[in-house]
Amino acid sequence: MAHLEVQPKRKGSPLIWIIFVILAIATAVLLYRGCNRTEPLKVATTDSTKSDTIKTDSSVMVTTQPDWNAIDFNIPKSSLAEITDTAIIVRGNDKYTIYSLGENILFAPNKSVLQPNAAAKLAQIATSLQKRYKTAAIAIYGHTDSVGSFKTNKTLGAERAKAVEGWLATKGGILPDKLSIHSLGEKQPIADNTTAEGRAQNRSVEIVAYTNGEKSN
Repeated sequence: MAHLEVQPKRKGSPLIWIIFVILAIATAVLLYRGCNRTEPLKVATTDSTKSDTIKTDSSVMVTTQPDWNAIDFNIPKSSLAEITDTAIIVRGNDKYTIYSLGENILFAPNKSVLQPNAAAKLAQIATSLQKRYKTAAIAIYGHTDSVGSFKTNKTLGAERAKAVEGWLATKGGILPDKLSIHSLGEKQPIADNTTAEGRAQNRSVEIVAYTNGEKSN
């Protein structure tokens, strides 16, 4: 009788099982991370400085810094009770009041030295300014006609405005830091420079109290 040799059943290699377990663990870890992944942080692109910006109305003019180049010297005439001298022409709107005096009242022709009779008229204007516009900025404009060179007229207008400024500061009781001078010379005429009457009207000094809506007393 033949002898049969039975071989024992071969067991699987332990290395294969180790590799399988490692792969299984790695797969589980990847799946877990994929399911719990969060969205990346989004960086706001809005300029944060915009929220801190205070909007201002560009149409509002600041009383302490008026636009002296925007004064309209042809605004309607008005009247003030304390201005009784008919030589003083008053004009006004809701932003400023203009006191106007002709050249012949304040100065001799082509001169910038105040005449003696100018004091009473400037005193009346100073009293009105102190009564009504205590906090207003005040500008003094020198106007001339178009006779002569532009440079000469510009210089004469400045000298006359300076003379009026000096009187208001030293004798009129107006604080110097409220005053400023501006020479327009022959620019912005209020009348026709081709006639003698028009030229006479254009030779003047205007004192402008910039109130910007401030109510007078």
